[in-house]
Amino acid sequence: MAYVLGVLSLVALFLPFEGFAEGEAIRPYEVTEDREVCKDYEPLRRPFFGDTHVHTAYSFDANSQDTRNTPEDAYRFARGEEVGIQPYGSDGKALRTARLRRPLDFTAVTDHAEMLGEIRICTDEQIEGYGSDFCWIYRLAPPMMFGPLATRLIIQRDRFNFCGENDLRCLEQAALVWRDIQVAAEQAYDRTAECSFTSFVGYEWTGSIGAGINLHRNVIFRNEHVPVYAPSWVEVPSAYDLWMDLQRRCVEGVPGCDVLTIPHNSNLSGPGIMFESAKLRTVGDASMPVTAEEAALRRRWEPLVEIMQHKGDSECLLGGDTTDEACGFEKLPYNSFAGVGRIAAGNIVDLQGTSLAPDRRAMVREALKKGLVLEEQLGENPLKYGIVASTDTHLGTPGLTMEDEAKGHGGAGDRNRAGIPDNIEFNPGGLAVLWAEENTRDALFSAMQRREAYGTSGTRPVVRFFGGWDYPESLCASKDFASAGYSGGVPMGGDLPPRPDGATAPLFAVSALKDPGSSGHPGTPLERIQIVKGWVKKGEAHEKVFEVAGGDNGSSVDTATCKTQGEDSASLCAVWQDPEFDADEGAFYYVRVLENPTCRWSQQLCVEAGVRCEDESTVTLGYEACCMESVPKTVQERAWTSPIWYSPEP
Repeated sequence: MAYVLGVLSLVALFLPFEGFAEGEAIRPYEVTEDREVCKDYEPLRRPFFGDTHVHTAYSFDANSQDTRNTPEDAYRFARGEEVGIQPYGSDGKALRTARLRRPLDFTAVTDHAEMLGEIRICTDEQIEGYGSDFCWIYRLAPPMMFGPLATRLIIQRDRFNFCGENDLRCLEQAALVWRDIQVAAEQAYDRTAECSFTSFVGYEWTGSIGAGINLHRNVIFRNEHVPVYAPSWVEVPSAYDLWMDLQRRCVEGVPGCDVLTIPHNSNLSGPGIMFESAKLRTVGDASMPVTAEEAALRRRWEPLVEIMQHKGDSECLLGGDTTDEACGFEKLPYNSFAGVGRIAAGNIVDLQGTSLAPDRRAMVREALKKGLVLEEQLGENPLKYGIVASTDTHLGTPGLTMEDEAKGHGGAGDRNRAGIPDNIEFNPGGLAVLWAEENTRDALFSAMQRREAYGTSGTRPVVRFFGGWDYPESLCASKDFASAGYSGGVPMGGDLPPRPDGATAPLFAVSALKDPGSSGHPGTPLERIQIVKGWVKKGEAHEKVFEVAGGDNGSSVDTATCKTQGEDSASLCAVWQDPEFDADEGAFYYVRVLENPTCRWSQQLCVEAGVRCEDESTVTLGYEACCMESVPKTVQERAWTSPIWYSPEP
């Protein structure tokens, strides 16, 4: 292993690091790449749609579900090429195929670092350990071995005997697979002046404590300068340890290396353990206090949070002061991975009989509110998150998010099934949108760092959000909306500038354009724009949702046919001032844009299959879930922007 890592270290050390050959002076961000200058450069920035959470056959849970796609295949799919996604039957020969109607602008393949070496050993007969009993059973029945694999490495944080002395064999193979992942990303990256597609080198750190309480992070590197080894949950037992390892191996260890982490599926983090101290290693550590030093580190390492993916929405949950009905969107009926596969008519319990009901503390809105409270106590806000969404596909199909294209995304679900192709509580996933000057790694990574980002539930509306102290009411009618937004304040993800003398309350300018759709598949009209405010008063956090544009437009959908009707709003815009502003109260504001309702992916498949619940003869094998009362038949696609924060003057 020492030889492998040594060689790879030398390769990384001597990779080119000259930056752009020309035009460098106009870039408002650090330039770390050697590439052609993009012919299309927009100083006022454009929205780039992508997916920062993608698994391929290199991931242990994807491989166990018979995923064949490699990172190369995933990038081809993201760029609009057709790929095979799933065998029709157990013979494993006939493949279903899929193609994106609209290619993505960027993608990060984020295979689990855990078991990269183990999976390679068990599937390559040239590697010592291939003939072990465990690998033999794994090759015979991969889905059956998912549980033992996850238990041994994710829960017990221990490796197998076939890994050899000090686990060196598995670690060595993991380093080689990590290099393959880097090569695939480099081959997919468009370094020409066309700048048509950006790939990021990345992986997933799969932290999990207790009975499947999720602490997972996606690790995204800025460029090709990365460590020779991807530290996993087995080696680094907390998010804090992960950041320290990345600081040492990347930021300080490799010239030109930079990196950030994105937590996801906080909805599966039990009672919100995702948002407790990043130093915790066990459930018993949940009460560990957060220090100002840790808060500052979290701000640096985690500028974004993934608010939605195929395993549910994590924005908010009804209860307490959360009263808006839109919080009922795509909620999993359990709060940890222990609930997967144990849905029982509203009574979700674990094997010990403990309730696994969803918990408000695990929601992103609660984390944002908690961050305000901690800022008052520590002087630092550790939960100052921007917002993105992604798919978490385990089929190597980034961006496959449209309800009528749903093929399932695998992972925790049974892939060899008839009828509906995924767990009924899952969804097609979301997209990450970054406002950047051009489609390059440097520009997009900088957008992530400054949190000028938003997430969608899978569609592609274009949303801009600015905050300042002196926007004119006529701004929506101006052709210079973006220019005035930047010059008069800050974009989504920013901090409001100090309140000028005479200003009573901040003003916010928000614009949303309908998803244009694609040929033969028009986008869905917009229904409304809402601004969600959170604030802290006397040490307690509060929230309120304000309607700022659009509203009830009479739109509806016939679930028997999936035909829609209602007002067709192609755009909505507003300049809004907080009527309840208090200059002494810290606050955040984020935008939620709702589209008109349409049929959910599962209902579309039920309609296509001719299921009529009043006639049992039409409910064929695999379509039983069509008639479950707990399964929604409609969906209201949406977008969530990163917040804009206000901090009182000292």
